Amino acid sequence: MGESVNNAFDLRGSRVGSPYSACALCPRQCGVNREEGERGVCGASDVLRLGRAALHWWEEPCLVGDKGSGAVFFSHCPLQCVYCQNKELVSGSGIQISLQKFKEVLLRLQNEEHAANINLVTPTHYTPSIAVALGELRNSGALTIPVVYNTSSFDSLEALRLMKGNVDVYLADFKYASALEAGKLSHAPRYPEIALAAIEEMVAQAPVWEEDGEGLLLRGVIVRHLVLPGRVEESKHALATLHERFGGSVRLSIMSQYTPLASGLERYGLAGRVTEEEYEEVLDYADSLGIEDYFWQQGDAAQESFVPDFNGEGVR
Repeated sequence: MGESVNNAFDLRGSRVGSPYSACALCPRQCGVNREEGERGVCGASDVLRLGRAALHWWEEPCLVGDKGSGAVFFSHCPLQCVYCQNKELVSGSGIQISLQKFKEVLLRLQNEEHAANINLVTPTHYTPSIAVALGELRNSGALTIPVVYNTSSFDSLEALRLMKGNVDVYLADFKYASALEAGKLSHAPRYPEIALAAIEEMVAQAPVWEEDGEGLLLRGVIVRHLVLPGRVEESKHALATLHERFGGSVRLSIMSQYTPLASGLERYGLAGRVTEEEYEEVLDYADSLGIEDYFWQQGDAAQESFVPDFNGEGVR
């Protein structure tokens, strides 16, 4: 597990010059003063807002085991993908909480729910607050289970470096290798270069894959790629890029669970689901590249039941 670090600012007192005062936590670089009520692309304030904090069973097996992952879903998101399955959460549904309450939520997941890990889902835009909370819990010895940073990889290096020493496992997306696709589907044509740089920082922080005796991941980097309908060649490009750049220093997870829940997806060719033939072609390509030990999904992984309700469970 990573060693604890002290942070250079304290959100309980004066916050002059804090990262929230001229926000550049994501690559949008909005520069807004979230402390004074200004909102950037993500829509978040400087106060933590959570949609759910509960055991989650739909992650990779090494993150779940027979315990479940302690998933903490943060409201808002800087990426804003057109096919997002969590639109309600991204638009700001959830419950605003104090830093003290946030720490209590994490300890409840560890001590009462006996979660395998703390799984921070889409945390980028709240990293200053999260870093303070984790630093205090780690320094006191209260938090002992691994911390997972679950991200789209649309992260600034500043945000990731705030987490250094407080994160054990990075669970990162690599959505696109093509600037054209990234611009069309996530309004972020620079996503490929940004995500690759972010993943490099994650590998630098967690370079060694380490599991416990039960096969639960203690340290390492997993990079996910979600196969989208009609975009087999894009998936092949993404896998080839990752394999060439990182080789065996990351473990890949090739996902078929795309579920068309958003409206207006016809215009993007995303109204259907990934066919079995499309997914098998992508997996065969991964094999042809010599990629070993990757995660893949069996059966019908594209189910609405895999998307939880963001009704404040575990937060209230």
